[in-house]
Amino acid sequence: MFFAYELSLGKYLDFYIYSHGVIPAMLVAEGFTAEQITRLTTAMFLHGGWFHVLSNMLYLWIFGDNVEDRMGHFKYLVFYLLTGYVATIAHVLYTPVSPVPMIGASGAIAGVLGAYLILFPYARVLTLVFIFIFIQIVPIPALIFLGIWFVLQFLNGTASLSAQTAQSVAFWAHIGGFVSGMLLVKLFAGRRRYAG
Repeated sequence: MFFAYELSLGKYLDFYIYSHGVIPAMLVAEGFTAEQITRLTTAMFLHGGWFHVLSNMLYLWIFGDNVEDRMGHFKYLVFYLLTGYVATIAHVLYTPVSPVPMIGASGAIAGVLGAYLILFPYARVLTLVFIFIFIQIVPIPALIFLGIWFVLQFLNGTASLSAQTAQSVAFWAHIGGFVSGMLLVKLFAGRRRYAG
């Protein structure tokens, strides 16, 4: 719904993103004012294009429903927003003087991935594996799949520390969201209930 609205904005899209995304330098300068807290929320519902929104929705579709089932709808929403806030703060700490707005749900979805890792470490994730020119679909335990995903985020985030140019991917937001999801999941997910 939000992305559809973005598409309708045409030439006004840049203004909308600058007025609703999180701009690290502005957040650092102003602190947690009402406007900045609003931006922390609205930024999670904006995306930078079709690939951005579709890749986020794919991860949310694969991992989100199981985490939501364990938490319940309301707790899941609070968890999602909270890990998204932590992810954004992690990005701001990495780029405190950046004038570039941060948008997207990736940090919050990384929080869901961290929760999934704790709740379902041995669940199988169907994964495309490329072996030379052949493509194979292989079920991989979530522990391995998400472990590799996290290591890649960490390596890219570490490499970006020495980069002189602005990054188009907020790797430290992914890292912050994932770690906060792992740490906070037990507060939001109750014990598994069995019938019988």
